[in-house]
Amino acid sequence: MGLLITILVIAVSVLLGLIVLIQNPKGGGLGSGFGNVNQIGGVQRTADFLEKATWGLAIGLVLLCLVSSWHVSSMRGATQDDSFQGEAELYQPPAAPLPEEGEAEGGE
Repeated sequence: MGLLITILVIAVSVLLGLIVLIQNPKGGGLGSGFGNVNQIGGVQRTADFLEKATWGLAIGLVLLCLVSSWHVSSMRGATQDDSFQGEAELYQPPAAPLPEEGEAEGGE
């Protein structure tokens, strides 16, 4: 399941990047290359399609990221706070070495 979500996130990200690169930042996009064909109305439909595709892919990417986050947290079986507390209970600081019989604290 996690692999499928990862593949979908990558595919949507690549498609979103391509759609954004196709668009012209000044609003021309694919429509600027068609010249006088603008009067037919096909270019306006192309611009509308690219805008709708951009919004759809962006929303899809956000939803996939949320699903991925939910999936990862459910696979752990605990929330972030619970896992931190569990690690704290497992940690035991190393014990200080005991002085040997021949050593004296005063240095005598």
